[in-house]
Parts: sequence; C-alpha cells; structure tokens
Amino acid sequence: MKLYYGETLNPRKVCAVARHLNSPVEFVHVDLSRGGHMTPEFTAMNPNRKLPVLEANGRTLWESNAIMCFLARAANSDLWPQDERQIEVLRWLNWDGQHFSHHGGTLYFQYIVKPRFGLGEPDARAVQEATTYWRSFAAVLNDHLRGREYLLGETLTVADFALGVTLPYAEPAHIPVKDFPEIERWHDRLNALPAWREPFPVMAAA
Repeated sequence: MKLYYGETLNPRKVCAVARHLNSPVEFVHVDLSRGGHMTPEFTAMNPNRKLPVLEANGRTLWESNAIMCFLARAANSDLWPQDERQIEVLRWLNWDGQHFSHHGGTLYFQYIVKPRFGLGEPDARAVQEATTYWRSFAAVLNDHLRGREYLLGETLTVADFALGVTLPYAEPAHIPVKDFPEIERWHDRLNALPAWREPFPVMAAA
C-alpha cells in the first residue's frame, strides 16, 4: 500500500492512524508548495487534487475518513468498530466535518496555511465567524466528553483521530481550546499516543 500525504490536517489524521496501527504502508510525500498535487499523475489518482490518497490492492481511495476506516478494517482494529458503535463513529465523523474541524480548519487556514504559502494576511471577518462557531460546537463536545476517556467512552476510534486533528495547532491557529477543559483533557490522552504526537515520517525521522 502507498499513502500519499503532505503536512496538512487531513493527511495528519490518516498518517497518525497508519502509524498507530503499524499499517504496512509506504509513505509517499507530495510537495504541495511545488504543486505536486496538481500533476496529471496525481490528478489521475484523485480528481479533487487533494491529500491524502491511498493505493491498495489495485484500487485508489481518497477522502481521509474513508482511508482511516479502510486501514482500521484491514488491521482488524476496533478503531473502526464492527458493531452498533459504528453508527456512533459515523455520527461524530459527520458532525466533525460539518462543524468542529470545519471551523477549526478555517482558523488553521487563516493563521497557518496563508503565511506558509504567501496567501496574504488573515481575513478578520472569516476569523471572527470561525471562532464564534468553533466555540459553539466546542461547548457541545466539551459537555459530551465529561466523564469519558474518548468519544465513545473507553474505546479509541477513528472519530477521535478526526476530531482532534486541529488541536495540535491550537496555539498558532488561535483556536481557543484552553477555554474548554474537557477537550484539553481528552487531547492530552491523544497526546499520550506516539503516533499522534509524530504522525508524519519526516517528523519522526527528525
């Protein structure tokens, strides 16, 4: 299997899952700054021209949540549960994409991606709107996590990897996570996982 990645949010969670599971993948770095995702070869793998992409068993799979679930199932891992908990995982993955990481990702883009790629200053209106929405949905997550180790209680799943993906960048992205102690506690638990702290091969080698 080949996992194409770059050092951005969606590849981060997939790389973390792959490393946590010791998945037999070859990590292939795609240089976004040089347009590696815009080449005809990459477009043939993913017409959306986005990372990550997984090549496995003669098929090409894109969308980070789908790749995480694929890797977990291939490893027979409970990260993608095969019982009624699967519906709960799907619920949180959908909620995250529409709300929590959606607005956290906006702040990540405004404060981290824009300077990195020379795209100008943060848009004050976009920042204010994303911060307001993020706080609203963070309150929902904070309440849910009270008394739980992970989103599904004592069970670590791909949903935890998905929802947590912006939090390592909270300080530079101006994400106000310090106002939500249950989210901080939960993220501390994720930080206990070596694969979460160092998901990218380059980071691990460094």
